Amino acid sequence: MQNLHINYPGADLNFAKASLLAKQAARENHMHNPAIIAWHQHSTHAMSPSFDGANSESWWEKYGAGNGGRLEVSVGSEYDFVMMETDGFETVGELPVRNLVAEDGKEYICLTPMLGDRCASIEQACTPIDEWAANQY
Repeated sequence: MQNLHINYPGADLNFAKASLLAKQAARENHMHNPAIIAWHQHSTHAMSPSFDGANSESWWEKYGAGNGGRLEVSVGSEYDFVMMETDGFETVGELPVRNLVAEDGKEYICLTPMLGDRCASIEQACTPIDEWAANQY
């Protein structure tokens, strides 16, 4: 995997700014449609993807390298990103999904065509919203 460092001397660096800089650097290094597949923040040890027991110093990088990452971009001394090329991936267009909140307060993302099916239960049509399921609001 290729490595790239972006100097950032300012103190106002946040995730949004760092990720934009990483994507811009990836485009300048011949990636047409870069996406962040993994990242790490040094000061907080936050990373994505994450799981209990993951080594915050290395897991994000191993995951990114093993799942299509082609470029590692470090921004300042605070953020590291593993970038992958998504140009050429097919898109599925509009997905018929919506968020629902059950009576117990648990949130779900559901395939709306299945909700009208008398055979489908909430467990069949829906997935609980957690760190892996994106909120559609």
